[in-house]
Amino acid sequence: MEEFSRKRWDNAVTGFERLTLDLGSRDTLLSRAHWYLARTHDAKKEYLLAAQSYTRLAESFPDDSLAAPALLAAGDAYAKLWRNPDLDMQYGAQAQTQYRLVMSLFPDSPLRAEAEKGSQRIDEWMATKDYEIGMHYVRRRAYESSLIYFKDVVKNFPNTAKARDALMRLVETYRRPELNYKEEAKETCASLLTAYAGDKDVAKLCSPEAATAAEAAASVKPAPAKPVPAKPKPKPTAMTPVR
Repeated sequence: MEEFSRKRWDNAVTGFERLTLDLGSRDTLLSRAHWYLARTHDAKKEYLLAAQSYTRLAESFPDDSLAAPALLAAGDAYAKLWRNPDLDMQYGAQAQTQYRLVMSLFPDSPLRAEAEKGSQRIDEWMATKDYEIGMHYVRRRAYESSLIYFKDVVKNFPNTAKARDALMRLVETYRRPELNYKEEAKETCASLLTAYAGDKDVAKLCSPEAATAAEAAASVKPAPAKPVPAKPKPKPTAMTPVR
């Protein structure tokens, strides 16, 4: 503990690793050794090792008073590894798993509120990732593909800020002249107006005027391409007869 207190992290790791191997399985100090080993990895910003150590503690000592704090800390460590929504969300998913375990296994724990906050942060990032993929397909004019991702945001992350944005993008995409899905746009607007009553942007998007304008735009067919005039055939040249 002295090495840990003095922030001599390398020495602390060595000492705690030795304790996890030397202490008997029934020794009450074993769970503490795992806890401080995980905390030391955390302090060294070795977040993957920290998360694995916290998880090992919770799995090995599910009835210990450190089990819930270990699961929460494991979620936080995995979350630190997912630094940007644009990156692969493997670690985000692992963080989400740990947070949900805290909520399900320890519903009365004072740490439940922290786990819920962590879970919500991960949901926001996952929703952002799917939303941005949907916008990528919109920019590529692959509208059917964009609908898949916007619907996933609404279905999987209904309590996030991006759920509203995804619903609005669904309406706009349904109204595209290339698709002109009138009924789907109408139903989505009904959901928007119910869920976000009083929202000025939603009211504007789903106003009768906006719907009428979209229908008018969809009814306008693009002008046919002008035919390319054929190149005039060269006139035959009179040949002087050979004598």
